[in-house]
Amino acid sequence: MPARPADAPQNTGEMGGDSVTGGSVTTWDAGLEETLRQLLGRQAVDYVELRLEVNEATVIELVGTTPQRVDHQLDVGGNVRAVSGGYVGFVHFDGWHQLEARVREAVQLAQWGEAASLGPRDGWAPSQVVHLRTRVPYGEDPRGVSLEEKMSLLQGYADVGLSASSAIQNVQTRYFDRYRHLLFLNSRGSVVEQEKMDLGGSVLMVARRQGSVAQRGVSFGSSNDFGAVRGLGDEVRDAARQAVLLLEAPEIVGGEYTVVVDPHLAGVFAHEAFGHLSEADGQVDDAGLLQAMRLGRRFGPKNLHIYDTGRDEGSRGYLPVDDEGVEARDIDLIRDGELVGRLHSCRTAGSLGEQPTGNARALHYRFAPIVRMRNTVIAPGDTPVEGLFQGIKRGIYATGSTGGQTNGEVFAFRAAQAYLIEDGRVTQPLRNAVLTGNVFSTLDNITAIGSDFTRYEGGGGCGKAGQMPLPVSHHAPSLRIERCLVGGGR
Repeated sequence: MPARPADAPQNTGEMGGDSVTGGSVTTWDAGLEETLRQLLGRQAVDYVELRLEVNEATVIELVGTTPQRVDHQLDVGGNVRAVSGGYVGFVHFDGWHQLEARVREAVQLAQWGEAASLGPRDGWAPSQVVHLRTRVPYGEDPRGVSLEEKMSLLQGYADVGLSASSAIQNVQTRYFDRYRHLLFLNSRGSVVEQEKMDLGGSVLMVARRQGSVAQRGVSFGSSNDFGAVRGLGDEVRDAARQAVLLLEAPEIVGGEYTVVVDPHLAGVFAHEAFGHLSEADGQVDDAGLLQAMRLGRRFGPKNLHIYDTGRDEGSRGYLPVDDEGVEARDIDLIRDGELVGRLHSCRTAGSLGEQPTGNARALHYRFAPIVRMRNTVIAPGDTPVEGLFQGIKRGIYATGSTGGQTNGEVFAFRAAQAYLIEDGRVTQPLRNAVLTGNVFSTLDNITAIGSDFTRYEGGGGCGKAGQMPLPVSHHAPSLRIERCLVGGGR
């Protein structure tokens, strides 16, 4: 174990008891870990956990080739969460000052909540004791790439987009990398030290001609390799050309269609429309949703398999152990067309009498962990891609996504690009395709699952309860969906 987290400030306090009770700590070692473990173990509550973090981030944003934002930030802090009689006390702090006092504050908040019976009490499922140390399995560490080289690479992509056509009037480029080094301990004896890396971004081309506007972009992301940012010139050039072609494309005629969605849009659907419904905190707090998402309910065709995993190395949702010290495992949500599981934290697992699933995540030490997805996956089917289009007299082929929203079981997603399907063939491009519907009926209307399974890593993120953008991924094949409502929208 290193004497200090990578790139942390040098120690400003002693590593003995005084650093815990009154000084400032910005490093950890085995001696401090043992001191903190004993501190947590003697608290008179049901459960207490401590998380210390060092976070380092770089952000670059360009308009054209001109920098609009260049930031490099480093912050150090942590939090304590205590549970007493089902009531929770949570304290976060900047710097690592007076850790014993911070633990005592969280314990008192939990005890006061129990004494006053403030609101409903939560169940709290026990988790296994874990001793684990993880390191990022780097391809190319972005911290070893100079700011000048990152800037030059992004400006090169902007030049590629701008030179592709005179109709490209603007290129907007963004890049980020975020490194986190964490130490987690709890009163059950778990000690988890882990590194996390998240990087991503996008290059967005905006085309304009005679009052018409269209845009296409290239998005990238990884949890361990700056190489994901390299070699994107051909993709940027193609996206610029596609944006120009869209200027002449006709507006889609709204209606009910048989739709084929590509792996990117299928993954967005799985994450946004179904994955969020599978997060158990929403179910615990909503009896109607809990009934709608009852285990054993039929969802989709017999060969539909959707699961959540934190074990896909390199994916932005890679999470060997969550922020409650629960190790990653694959969680089946739908298997053989039947709802078989949901995503849990220790709190929601205790409330529903189930097991934690490794899905408790916090964006930053200022937040308590809540139930979040990691990598949402639709398993491949056995239909070749060309077979998905067969027999469609008039339909829509929708690819990519530029955004959308969900409201309970109702969704609306904007496809990045859409094409008309005529007599089983993809013909002309269309503009402004928005897919809408009810997630349950849409799952039932899936009639074919492609064999073209694709891992998509974009530069966006998931938002929930003020914590965004949380790194996630979605991996999927193409899908054929009958009776899908498609409308035009700007």
